[in-house]
Amino acid sequence: MSLLNEYIQKEQQLKQLQEELQRLEGDQRLKGELEFKERLEALMDEFEKSAADVIALLDPSTDRAATKATGAPATGRRKRRLKIYKNPHTGEIIETRGGNHKGLRSWKDQYGDETVESWLVRMED
Repeated sequence: MSLLNEYIQKEQQLKQLQEELQRLEGDQRLKGELEFKERLEALMDEFEKSAADVIALLDPSTDRAATKATGAPATGRRKRRLKIYKNPHTGEIIETRGGNHKGLRSWKDQYGDETVESWLVRMED
């Protein structure tokens, strides 16, 4: 795509976004939500409360206060992504979340790290 075409496309996108923004600015629901937000922020300032304080007050089941205090998520460490490898020589498939899988390690010893990494079929969360 030429630079001129890209410029024209971006200009059209900008016009479209400006039109959408003007429609939103005229929407009464948006005006109501903005007014609510302003009043809520003023009330929070008046009582010297943060958003986390308000959330903890309204929904005590959330563990945000503990998470914020410790700095770590309440659920612990994030799960590693599942990697699925397929050996093109044997058709064997290995699914692993870590690098110490016995079969994967033997493949890497036999064929080399780069070769085995090229056999990666997909990754899942």
